[in-house]
Amino acid sequence: MAQRDSESGTPKRLAMLPYGRQWLDEEDKAAVMKVLNSDFLTQGPTIAAFERGVADAVGARYAVAFSNGTAALHAACFAAGIGPGDEVITSPITFLASSNCVLYMGGKPVFADIKPDTYNIDPDRIEVAITSRTRAIIPVDFTGQPAEMDRIMDIARKHGLVVIEDAAHSLGASYGGRMVGSIADMTMFSFHPVKHITSGEGGMIVTDNESYYRKLQLFRNHGMTRDHDEMEQNEGPWYYEMQALGFNYRMTDLQAALGLTQLGKLDKFVGLRRDIARTYTEAFSDIPGVIVPFQHPKANSSWHLYVLRFELNLIGKSRQEIFNDLRSANIGVNVHYIPIYRQPYYRSLGYSDIGTSQAERYYETAISLPLFPQMSGSDLMDVLNAVKRSVEL
Repeated sequence: MAQRDSESGTPKRLAMLPYGRQWLDEEDKAAVMKVLNSDFLTQGPTIAAFERGVADAVGARYAVAFSNGTAALHAACFAAGIGPGDEVITSPITFLASSNCVLYMGGKPVFADIKPDTYNIDPDRIEVAITSRTRAIIPVDFTGQPAEMDRIMDIARKHGLVVIEDAAHSLGASYGGRMVGSIADMTMFSFHPVKHITSGEGGMIVTDNESYYRKLQLFRNHGMTRDHDEMEQNEGPWYYEMQALGFNYRMTDLQAALGLTQLGKLDKFVGLRRDIARTYTEAFSDIPGVIVPFQHPKANSSWHLYVLRFELNLIGKSRQEIFNDLRSANIGVNVHYIPIYRQPYYRSLGYSDIGTSQAERYYETAISLPLFPQMSGSDLMDVLNAVKRSVEL
């Protein structure tokens, strides 16, 4: 139901439509209650079941669950051996965690520009940015569309680099016919409530590399092991060893129980996201001044975000005016993301004009529309109508 805005006279939703939202049902709640009534709220068997479920779903050999996606990226940098002075190449158009994880290990993030069509990191710019200090690449699957992983893996192998795919946006996506999670050396998934499935908070690294797997397990649990085969000595069944400076990054069984039931709905959720994205693209493709997302022919996005860009000179409005129009209509648009190097902390580290002109052009013209599986037909129409009212001449 809509009402008339008192100032503009245009239709307005009665409640704000968020850009993303979880979808929980009775099965999810029952799974959490089962754990609440069990002997293990944490460090129990449900975590291993969730890990096995995700690994099987994406075609990976191993999976290690973490308290959140940022912790998972931190652990991946540890497993990759990132240390002081090491450089890691990533995208500037991403959430802060994609580069902060490098700083946590004493390394230096290097930002390579994005492609003007997919908004993902440009493999050509990656290769130009490689130096003798480069240790890894963290490509980001922005909006749910996988980065050009075939080219990125070729570059990494040529230069002896580790690839940590930030797939926080792309669970359920594929590239070149391969599921995201089965391509990079390590791949991170996020289970925040606005993502494809949720465990409340939570993250996971999948890998085929047993050495990385062991290091990830060590890092999430204070750097401590009880595996007698890995210890320097064994004083008895109580004995444990701290072998690295790790963190308490463990996921709880409560989170894992929710994630496991949500995982069973992944195909449904991704299918609905693709349907919504298709509706948006069909509605906006012929509107002058509106640029719909381009999809790489090898990529099958799982559509975490749907980003429109605007030719502001043609429309005759600023990005902020369009944004304000949509928010005034109770359409919960957002902007993903501010280029990381613009942040005050990064400026204090010496990042300023780093030559990422495509990232700058993208940021100045982009707005993310609401996109989540439980959107109704009425919700969709509200978004379509609000965008058209704001931009049509």
